[in-house]
Amino acid sequence: MSKIKIVGQALPDMPWEDRPSGCQDVMWRYSANPIIPRDLLPTSNSIFNSAVVRFGEGYAGVFRCDDTNRRMRLHVGFSDDAIHWNINHEPLRFECDDKEIGEWVYGYDPRVVFIEDRYYVTWCNGYHGPTIGVAYTFDFKTFHQLENAFLPFNRNGVLFPRKFHGKFAMLSRPSDNGHTPFGDIFYSESPDLEFWGRHRHVMSPAPFEDSAWQCTKIGAGPIPIETSEGWLLIYHGVLASCNGFVYAFGSAILDLDEPWKVKYRSGPYLISPRETYECMGDVPNVTFPCAALHDAETGRLAVYYGCADTVTGLAFGYIDEIIEFTKRNSII
Repeated sequence: MSKIKIVGQALPDMPWEDRPSGCQDVMWRYSANPIIPRDLLPTSNSIFNSAVVRFGEGYAGVFRCDDTNRRMRLHVGFSDDAIHWNINHEPLRFECDDKEIGEWVYGYDPRVVFIEDRYYVTWCNGYHGPTIGVAYTFDFKTFHQLENAFLPFNRNGVLFPRKFHGKFAMLSRPSDNGHTPFGDIFYSESPDLEFWGRHRHVMSPAPFEDSAWQCTKIGAGPIPIETSEGWLLIYHGVLASCNGFVYAFGSAILDLDEPWKVKYRSGPYLISPRETYECMGDVPNVTFPCAALHDAETGRLAVYYGCADTVTGLAFGYIDEIIEFTKRNSII
């Protein structure tokens, strides 16, 4: 039995599949991948890079559904088992007191986290370029949009699941207006989700010689998981190969009290494009983690990830094994 303590709910009914016989990998793919096809909705071109959380007796999610106009939209979905999803046909509409902030341009790559008494949504929001949108909901029916967290340009805004000294905390990846050929992860705090400051650098891309899969840019993935060893962060990294970008994901452990300090960081990746549905699609060679469910009692972890910017897959692992893998293979 692992001595690592994991913070979170007991989720005995979360998606799970045992490690395949003979598999030596720290994380392994669901045999029924992809779990969400690109055309689940009548108007969807692709469904990927989406957020999933426990809600009531089942699960809810905010999904990136690019339509057949190739417009980036967010849709709400519900599921009893977190594998088979009923996604609303109509896009999510935010309520906002400020018309300028609330004017919809585009939205993609959402994350969802429960903090205190409500669910918060962050996403890449179009406002004179990509920035981090913030909203909250109690019921996944009405969503209240707040101020954008940062100036453009920024992506991969991921809130921590609890406050630090009474302040909200977020990881983000400042970028530019295009398909950013660079990117570091930063930490920021806010007393009210409107004014952000106390910015701290977290991680840069790794040197090519140390870990090539994450040498071009990196970004936070699912909501960090609190453990006695630190915050377990699953994050994506990008290699600029001779055939274009390749997106894989790995793991890091952040300090519990000062989360901008990285204690360990995996050199090898956990998952990298290998299967047909990861290597072929609208954007080939992409495995992009955006959400995770975990059972605090068993340490089971299920990571939802976008595959080739087209469909959604699941990968499984044990938190204690991932932490030990990260420490054993750390490049710090």
